[in-house]
Amino acid sequence: MAPSEIALMPSRRETSHRRTCLQVLPALVTGGVERGAVDMAIAQAAAGWRALVVSAGGGMVRELARAGAEHMTLPLDTKNPVAIRRNANLLAELIRREQVDLVHARSRAPGWSAHWAAQTTNVPFITTFHGVYSLGLFGLKKRYNHVMTRGARVIAISAYIRDHMIREYGVEPERIRVIHRGVDTATLDPNRVSPKRLIQVTSRWRLPDDGRVVMLPGRLTSWKGHMLLIDALAELKRRDTTNTKIRCLMIGQDQGRSAYRAAILAHAARRGVDGQVQIIDDCNDLPAAYMATDVVVSASTRPEAFGRVVAEAQSMGRPVVAPDHGAAPEIIAPGITGWLFTPGDVISLANALTTALALDQDSRIRLADAAINRARALFDKADMCAKTLAVYDELVPVPAESP
Repeated sequence: MAPSEIALMPSRRETSHRRTCLQVLPALVTGGVERGAVDMAIAQAAAGWRALVVSAGGGMVRELARAGAEHMTLPLDTKNPVAIRRNANLLAELIRREQVDLVHARSRAPGWSAHWAAQTTNVPFITTFHGVYSLGLFGLKKRYNHVMTRGARVIAISAYIRDHMIREYGVEPERIRVIHRGVDTATLDPNRVSPKRLIQVTSRWRLPDDGRVVMLPGRLTSWKGHMLLIDALAELKRRDTTNTKIRCLMIGQDQGRSAYRAAILAHAARRGVDGQVQIIDDCNDLPAAYMATDVVVSASTRPEAFGRVVAEAQSMGRPVVAPDHGAAPEIIAPGITGWLFTPGDVISLANALTTALALDQDSRIRLADAAINRARALFDKADMCAKTLAVYDELVPVPAESP
């Protein structure tokens, strides 16, 4: 749909009143922000809301249609100031025509358009603060970031993000609602991974029957800590020169960063562990990949706002090793469901890996039970959606039933 077409569309509003939420984000391609928007649109539709999503489009639009949500296309992926203002006018027209009750912004550029549109139409505006946004040179981007704190309610995806918003942006604590990002614990269930699926994964990647597997999932970008993990593997090999049966899977696409991919492999060769490191570009069965793994690693060199990998691994009952910064300490119960290491410290990471790999069978079973229970209790997608719907209810109360 071209931008000019959005004002010409006839209203698809039903005769009976349904509360309507409009979510805005740049596009619907793969990613945590996008996954959260789609999950919430599905939950809104299931709860009786009318779910509208506006973005520049992408492959995830199909999921909205299957769930009864609606998508409208606008170039919200632009950061051009003139286009942002034009998008604000178009969103205001859409809000009026579709009788939107609540606007939910998930990213900065579309957030500015949505904020202005919500102010113009006098509709409640909320945001989800998804990450620690860069302040830019001399902090010049702080004002640009500030739109994500302007909601009547501001959802923080972790306590770490809540504290960051209070400290850096002066957000009043009473406006913040901490709602951890949720993972699909129904799909990420070890009992649902059949032996056939596990065999397919181990055969495709030629994993040794008598070896140990360490996995680092995440896109190939430098701050995800691939080099740090390679250095830790080299340290483990230095401690035990006969220990060459550890296979390290780095699962993630390079998204055009072919030079970084080559640098990972070159670094592994320099450290003498190139035979142990394997980059997997495409994994179409992540639950089975987790089940094929002895230890899941998050090695990010800068704090993560949440850390979906850590929660996903726990949902699958896998031991997790993660840096002691960002939201990881909220997700892991140290010594019970995983281990925290000193961020950026090779020796600390190697020590944590040694502990995790040394677990006997009984200890692994106890850890798996604790990890699964923790993920289901604290980081389930259904719980995330229910808590977010409760925030919506604070600003748009449930309509009273007609007598």
